[in-house]
Amino acid sequence: MRQTQWSLTRFTLFILAAVLMSTLNAQPRVIDTPTHRFVEAQDGVWLGTGSGSVYTMSNVMVLVGQNDTLVVDSHVTPTAARALLDALPALTDKPVRYLVNSHYHFDHAHGNQAFPAGIEIIGHEFTRQKLNGEAGNVLEENTFRSFSDPVAETVADLAQQAAAESDPDRRARLQERLRVQREYLEAIPEVQPTPPNITLQDKLTLFQAVEGGSREIQLLHFGRAHTGGDVVIFLPEEKVAFTGDMMLPGLSYMGDGHVDEWPDSLEGLKGLDFDYWLPGHGPVMESKEPIDNFQAFLRDLWLKTGRLYREGVSWEQAAERIDMTNHSVNFPQIRGAGVDSRAVRRMYQLLDQRR
Repeated sequence: MRQTQWSLTRFTLFILAAVLMSTLNAQPRVIDTPTHRFVEAQDGVWLGTGSGSVYTMSNVMVLVGQNDTLVVDSHVTPTAARALLDALPALTDKPVRYLVNSHYHFDHAHGNQAFPAGIEIIGHEFTRQKLNGEAGNVLEENTFRSFSDPVAETVADLAQQAAAESDPDRRARLQERLRVQREYLEAIPEVQPTPPNITLQDKLTLFQAVEGGSREIQLLHFGRAHTGGDVVIFLPEEKVAFTGDMMLPGLSYMGDGHVDEWPDSLEGLKGLDFDYWLPGHGPVMESKEPIDNFQAFLRDLWLKTGRLYREGVSWEQAAERIDMTNHSVNFPQIRGAGVDSRAVRRMYQLLDQRR
């Protein structure tokens, strides 16, 4: 009896050790550089985020192959993009062959100009039209101005706070934030919107040589959502999708969005077979449940906005009155009535077009 119990105990310990080793082995590889942290979602598939020493504002995806590297998105300024390029040797010595823009917004595409001459920049045709000026000057648009104009005030406020702070540690932290924001402010004038030179409408497939074969890279447009030209980068073998800002862990900016079409476009994303999705902002994600939650939010927001629009309420007043607290369980940032006025203004524009 004792021998049997001892055998069972040893067997149990063996199983526990195996589970522990499996768990340890399942932890993603992380590489830190002075400016970026890279997390490996699958072999050769990396999500890059800024460390805080340079203002990057958005994530990137890096695909490392045997002969070359593909990068998705280029951060918020040429300065941030150069920091990314300087960090890439921590992952690979292979040159960048492709840069893919998930969409045209400044925080994802205003580093394009810093990438080496001769590389292919790929994006949706709408992204090309926005970045080459065919569809208006992106540097004068409300989206860019609403984020970039307040930076000077932020710098002034941080300078005042740092000067008035008596605690050395808090003052040092404020001074570091001030340095980063000041460098960002100084980097903005350098931006020269640089459009893709290869475009797609619905789908474009690339193949990258990797050890033992090739990696299939699908660039997919499921319809208008966060912008008119969102591209999802899907790796069917690795079961990874980079979603840009079409889908985030929280609420995405809607000032250029097509809220009425967005939920249907997300159905295309849900139809992909992936284990991990990498957002344009935030950590590596696994569950598809947040997609359902965001679809429900978008549909509800469109209905509530449309109701006030038909009642003749101004978009400014509607932004104050719309109550989305019924979604606060899934989106904790919702703490009371009122939504982003830029989103409501955009939805009023869409409703005007329907008249």
